[in-house]
Amino acid sequence: MRELTITPNEAGQRLDKLLLKYMDKAPKSFVYKMIRKKNITLNHKKCTGSEKPETGDKIQLWLSEDTIANFREARKSIRVPVHFTVIYEDGHVLAANKPSGLLSQKAEATDVSLNEEIISYMMGKGEYTPEMADTFRPSVCHRLDRNTSGLILFGKSLTGLQTISGLIRERKIGKYYLCLVHGRMDKPQQVCGWLEKDETTNRVTVISDGDNRHKSQQIETGYEPLKSAGNLTLLKVHLITGRTHQIRAHLASMGHPIIGDTKYGSLKVNHLFRKHYDLKYQLLHSWKMVFPVMDPPFEALSGQTLTAPVPDLFKKILEGENLWPI
Repeated sequence: MRELTITPNEAGQRLDKLLLKYMDKAPKSFVYKMIRKKNITLNHKKCTGSEKPETGDKIQLWLSEDTIANFREARKSIRVPVHFTVIYEDGHVLAANKPSGLLSQKAEATDVSLNEEIISYMMGKGEYTPEMADTFRPSVCHRLDRNTSGLILFGKSLTGLQTISGLIRERKIGKYYLCLVHGRMDKPQQVCGWLEKDETTNRVTVISDGDNRHKSQQIETGYEPLKSAGNLTLLKVHLITGRTHQIRAHLASMGHPIIGDTKYGSLKVNHLFRKHYDLKYQLLHSWKMVFPVMDPPFEALSGQTLTAPVPDLFKKILEGENLWPI
């Protein structure tokens, strides 16, 4: 018999979900059969799988060690170099400054993303071991495009991941970006539209309210011009809804593509900036996040504003184009 003790990162999850994470190679039918036959019990009592164990509760697996081993994927985590910087950290949440060119999460099994880097960072601090992934794996709470830099939030604990993800989903965390666009923009504005995604090309298109919207998502973006010079404008963008490529596609649809954006931008303008500054990524930076009033254990973040410094190349380009300081 093997006994598992529920930790704070596991508490509140359904028992059947926990078991399927712990024995991740086991068919669901096997797990439910073992529950029915009382080969799996909770605190030595018959269970159904729908229970939500609390911290300190114990699960008994009345199974052979060979059976358990056969149904468990080998746990391993490889340490990787870290390229992000920490903007804020506590026991539940980490705010990272992601560099351009780094994935937020894996796209392929062999990828190394910010997720792996932060887990490696936690391993180095003794806050994470591969065995902890049995029933909970720390993760980013949202995503940034690979070639977008800046603030991204990471849940170190189940409480942190669920709370921050919920606040983002409910749009209670204000997300503000800096971007450099082609063309002059003079007035603050809040614009709405509808976004359609082509899964084959991973491109999105912004359409008008009158078009067919059955496969579309509504988007809302606010922007404030901070400084203009020549045919360039530095914008502060408020991401109100958070859809795929929303800022990039929305601004491009208005005739103001982001400099360096190879998917939605101007080939001619991008070529000039690549030639002059060796620019390889779009000049879009997740700059600030504003948090609502929060209860413990998140009181340190309550009402706070986090800011990610502007990347060196972005700042160099702004200086070169007479757009810095802001």
